[in-house]
Amino acid sequence: MVADGDVAPDFSLPLAGGGAYNDIEEFTLSRAVEDGPVVLAFVPAAFTRGCTEELCTFHDSLGGFEALDAFVAGISVDLPFALNVWRREQGIDVPLLSDWDHEVIHAYDVVLEDMYGHLEVAERSVFVIDTDRVVTWQWVRDGENPDFDRLVADVRAAVADVTGESH
Repeated sequence: MVADGDVAPDFSLPLAGGGAYNDIEEFTLSRAVEDGPVVLAFVPAAFTRGCTEELCTFHDSLGGFEALDAFVAGISVDLPFALNVWRREQGIDVPLLSDWDHEVIHAYDVVLEDMYGHLEVAERSVFVIDTDRVVTWQWVRDGENPDFDRLVADVRAAVADVTGESH
């Protein structure tokens, strides 16, 4: 698994912009970190209760991340078209990345192989990546879902540590 201090694997994925069903752009990690830290929140599946709750919590805290010049994105193996529908239905402003071919979840070693007994999806996890593309903080679910408010606060504190801002 990618750990603190490792160089984050670079990737390019479709980014679901949320404006319409086909609002899709390309996102490349190495280009994104040029503008500030990046938070990658891997979630198992669109339209599920836990993933919706997590991304809505990030949505509610976007202002705090933006104040730190940090870019927050969710990643799932869902197709970008589905992610756009999910964003619109739930009012989620967090950009969503489609790892539809599962390459990124394997590169970061956050693969949950048996969701519902047969689906390979992303393990719920979060990585904070600095402008040198180094992982400065990571979390992977162990057991039940966490208190998402606390998790997002911890992620924001980790980003503040990277930027030298106060928590």
